[in-house]
Amino acid sequence: MTVIWGLDLKEIQWNKFKSSNMFTRIYHLRRTKMIVYQLAMILCVCSESTGTAALSDYVDQQSYIERHHPGVSVYNNDFVGAASYNIFVGVAVATIFGAAFFFDLFWPERHESKSVRLAWKICGVVVSIMMLSSALTMTIITATRSVQVHGTDAAGAREFWSESKKKPAFVYRKNPKALASVVLAWPGWVFTVVSAIILIASQNHDDVHGPKSNYGRQMEGGEKIPEPEPANGLHNQTLRE
Repeated sequence: MTVIWGLDLKEIQWNKFKSSNMFTRIYHLRRTKMIVYQLAMILCVCSESTGTAALSDYVDQQSYIERHHPGVSVYNNDFVGAASYNIFVGVAVATIFGAAFFFDLFWPERHESKSVRLAWKICGVVVSIMMLSSALTMTIITATRSVQVHGTDAAGAREFWSESKKKPAFVYRKNPKALASVVLAWPGWVFTVVSAIILIASQNHDDVHGPKSNYGRQMEGGEKIPEPEPANGLHNQTLRE
C-alpha cells in the first residue's frame, strides 16, 4: 500500500470509526480528543453555515432592490464582511482539528518531526484567536448594526423591503439566522480553545511518554490490569430480601 509522508494509507479503514477503536483507552486523551475536536468542528461549521444563509439573503435582497430601483443603494457590507470572515474561520477550525481528528484516528502512533509538532500547537492557538475575533465581530455587528438604504426615505425603504423576494430583517439582531450564527459561534470558540489545550497537552505527553496512556503501556508490557471495583462492593450477587 502507498506510504505518504510516513503514513501508511492502508490504515484508512471504515472499521477505525467503530466506537471500540475511537474511544479506546490505549492512547492518551484519545476519548477526550475524539469528542472535543468534533464539537469544535460541528459548532463552528454550524455557525458559519447559518451565517452564510443570512449573508446570502442580504446579498439577494440588495441585488433585487438595486436592480428594480435605479439610484437606490443598499449598504450591508458590515454584516457581509463579518459573515465572510466567520466562514473563513470556521473552515480554518475544521481544517486544523479535522486533520488532528483523522490523523489521531488512523495513525495514532505516527512519527512527526519537531517542526511539525510545533506547527500543530501554533495552528491550534492561532485558530482559537481567530475564532474569538470572529465571534466578537459577529456579535458586535449583529447586535448594533442594520442595513442602510440610500436614495430614499424610511417609508420607501420599508416598501422596497416588502417588494423583495428575500426579506431578511434590516436590523441584523432581528434576523434569526444571524442570531443563530452568533449563538453557535461562542460555544464553538470555547470548544476550539479546549481543543487547542488538549492538542498541546497531548503533544507534550507524547514527547515524554509516547502516544499510549498508562493503561496502554501496561497492556503492552503484559501487566494484568485490575478491574474497577463495582459500586458499593457488590459483584454479581443477587440482592435478596
